[in-house]
Amino acid sequence: MTELKISEMQEVVEQTARRVHDAWARLRLEQGWQYGPVRNDVQKLHPCLVPYDRLPEAEKEHDRNTVRETMKALRSLGYNIIKDNHHEK
Repeated sequence: MTELKISEMQEVVEQTARRVHDAWARLRLEQGWQYGPVRNDVQKLHPCLVPYDRLPEAEKEHDRNTVRETMKALRSLGYNIIKDNHHEK
């Protein structure tokens, strides 16, 4: 196992942000939400119920910031993020 380099962190943030979005979307779909061009809480419509690649950049950045803040919180609690060199994607 090796500690991640700063250059690798951007990719970790991006891939984790994608998974954060997927988990959020899966939960919303399970709750009966559907895609809609405009958010409507009564009708359970949301414009971000699309694949991560189709999100507006501002929404992607929101997910990235969630990941960054989570990583900072883990570091402040004394945890390090270590890559297992044997892990396959």
